[in-house]
Amino acid sequence: MGLLRRGWRGVAWYVTGVLGESDYARYVAHLRRRHPGSRVPSVSEYWRARYAEQDRNPGARCC
Repeated sequence: MGLLRRGWRGVAWYVTGVLGESDYARYVAHLRRRHPGSRVPSVSEYWRARYAEQDRNPGARCC
Protein backbone atom coordinates (compact mmCIF):
# COMPACT_ATOMS: atom_id res chain seq x y z
CA MET A 1 0.00 0.00 0.00
CA GLY A 2 2.88 2.38 0.75
CA LEU A 3 4.32 1.85 -2.73
CA LEU A 4 0.97 2.64 -4.33
CA ARG A 5 0.58 5.79 -2.22
CA ARG A 6 4.10 6.93 -3.06
CA GLY A 7 3.46 6.27 -6.76
CA TRP A 8 0.22 8.25 -6.66
CA ARG A 9 1.99 11.19 -4.98
CA GLY A 10 4.63 11.12 -7.70
CA VAL A 11 2.01 11.20 -10.44
CA ALA A 12 0.11 14.02 -8.68
CA TRP A 13 3.35 16.00 -8.25
CA TYR A 14 4.15 15.61 -11.96
CA VAL A 15 0.66 16.59 -13.17
CA THR A 16 0.46 19.68 -10.96
CA GLY A 17 3.91 20.69 -12.15
CA VAL A 18 2.98 20.32 -15.81
CA LEU A 19 -0.26 22.24 -15.33
CA GLY A 20 1.50 25.01 -13.42
CA GLU A 21 -0.47 24.66 -10.20
CA SER A 22 2.68 24.83 -8.11
CA ASP A 23 3.85 28.07 -9.80
CA TYR A 24 1.76 30.32 -7.57
CA ALA A 25 3.03 28.63 -4.40
CA ARG A 26 6.63 29.01 -5.60
CA TYR A 27 6.00 32.66 -6.45
CA VAL A 28 4.53 33.37 -3.01
CA ALA A 29 7.50 31.63 -1.35
CA HIS A 30 9.85 33.75 -3.46
CA LEU A 31 8.04 36.98 -2.53
CA ARG A 32 8.12 36.16 1.17
CA ARG A 33 11.79 35.20 1.06
CA ARG A 34 13.17 37.96 -1.21
CA HIS A 35 10.61 40.76 -0.81
CA PRO A 36 9.12 40.35 2.69
CA GLY A 37 7.35 43.74 2.73
CA SER A 38 5.60 43.41 -0.62
CA ARG A 39 1.93 42.54 -1.04
CA VAL A 40 1.16 38.97 -2.10
CA PRO A 41 -1.30 38.92 -5.02
CA SER A 42 -4.32 36.66 -5.01
CA VAL A 43 -4.26 33.55 -7.17
CA SER A 44 -6.40 35.19 -9.85
CA GLU A 45 -4.25 38.35 -9.84
CA TYR A 46 -1.13 36.22 -10.24
CA TRP A 47 -2.49 34.28 -13.21
CA ARG A 48 -3.92 37.42 -14.84
CA ALA A 49 -0.52 39.13 -14.64
CA ARG A 50 1.30 36.01 -15.82
CA TYR A 51 -0.91 35.58 -18.90
CA ALA A 52 -0.67 39.29 -19.69
CA GLU A 53 3.13 39.02 -19.57
CA GLN A 54 3.07 36.00 -21.88
CA ASP A 55 0.92 37.93 -24.34
CA ARG A 56 3.31 40.89 -24.26
CA ASN A 57 6.40 38.68 -24.68
CA PRO A 58 5.44 35.49 -26.49
CA GLY A 59 9.00 34.17 -26.68
CA ALA A 60 9.24 30.86 -28.51
CA ARG A 61 5.52 30.11 -28.65
CA CYS A 62 4.17 29.32 -32.08
CA CYS A 63 0.90 31.24 -31.75
